[in-house]
Amino acid sequence: MHSSAKTLVRRMMPVALTGPILLAGCRSGEQPPPGDPVVSVVTVEAQSVTLTSELTGRTVPYRIAEIRPQVNGVILKRLFEEGSEVQAGQTLYQIDPAPYRAALDNAQAAQARAEANLTAIQLLEDRLEELLPDHAVSQQSYDDAVAGVMQAEAEIKSWQAQVKTARINLGYTTVTAPISGRIGRSHVTEGAIVTAYQPVQLATIQQLDPIYVDIPQSTTEVRRLQRRLAAGNLNQGSVDQNDVRLVLEDGVAYPLEGALKFRDISVDPTTGSVILRAVFPNPDGELLPEMFVRAVVTEGINEHAILVPQQGVARDPKGDPFAWIVDSEGHAQIRGLVLDRAVGNKWLVTDGLAPGDQLIVEGLQSLRQPGTPVKAVPFDPNGRQGGPPGAPPQEGSPGGPDTLSDQHTAKPE
Repeated sequence: MHSSAKTLVRRMMPVALTGPILLAGCRSGEQPPPGDPVVSVVTVEAQSVTLTSELTGRTVPYRIAEIRPQVNGVILKRLFEEGSEVQAGQTLYQIDPAPYRAALDNAQAAQARAEANLTAIQLLEDRLEELLPDHAVSQQSYDDAVAGVMQAEAEIKSWQAQVKTARINLGYTTVTAPISGRIGRSHVTEGAIVTAYQPVQLATIQQLDPIYVDIPQSTTEVRRLQRRLAAGNLNQGSVDQNDVRLVLEDGVAYPLEGALKFRDISVDPTTGSVILRAVFPNPDGELLPEMFVRAVVTEGINEHAILVPQQGVARDPKGDPFAWIVDSEGHAQIRGLVLDRAVGNKWLVTDGLAPGDQLIVEGLQSLRQPGTPVKAVPFDPNGRQGGPPGAPPQEGSPGGPDTLSDQHTAKPE
């Protein structure tokens, strides 16, 4: 037995002795039954259990885009329904394009003028180049003509860039959706004046299928899981560690499974936790952004788990768990326990019990002290303490008088 479990036994001896005496005092008018007390027991067995952690999470859009104008102007039209699904490239707003179309026309005209000027200068350069060997023109005149050609070519490139800029700005007057998703309410109406890259967005698009779920996990739990894996208490090879299930705010299980994508490497200093991010399909839009959910994350499989009924585990005034067992000689004994967690209506015990132990789950009120001889009968989950079918419940069984089931209930650690 683990040293901590032995310490619990020594501390709980007075508690174990006092409890039955107090109950006996309450029934001082009753005569004790003849013979050894009858207790119901279950045989402790090791089994394979898939362990999971249930953590609180929050839904986050898979993609989010804030729509802002890239040019100044007046909104002429809004071309979408608020709250509807939009597709990437769909037109959302039309900004007045007239000044930008005029700017494009002006840049194109200037480019054409520069190209025409280049033609005249090139012809002059060609004539001067033919006369230069006969010294009919000066070298300076020819050099000036060559420089004029280069200057005209540079001017053409400048106007080409301005034409391209004007064409881009004209295109920006049509505001389109950068991603597909659900668009929210519009912050502007027709006639509103907007500026390029203004701080207030025109609208927001969120892609909700699929959707992220961000799950904070304490570093304490991360380290505990790592220790279990290192000690060989958990086997992750036979389960899919990426599978995650959700429980919604109203307690209903989400029908579709998600996949764990990654664990963040940065610890939040205010909460001492890291973020697990899972992605879930959301074809019907049931999951909305910023919803609180409970995520069930698979840790691994404990191949030799010991699960015992919760009604067979009690706690002393300090909250330390213990249980009564029947030893090989038929005597009741106390065992201090170390609990891991609740699995359904049972406790997962990590220390204090071994396979083959006879755990007492009913009849605890008849025990006076460790070493008391008892008569052990198999536990009947239907509420009969080893009696024949149809027999009424006995003391200590669910539904019987003076049941201690409430005293045996413990919260998960």
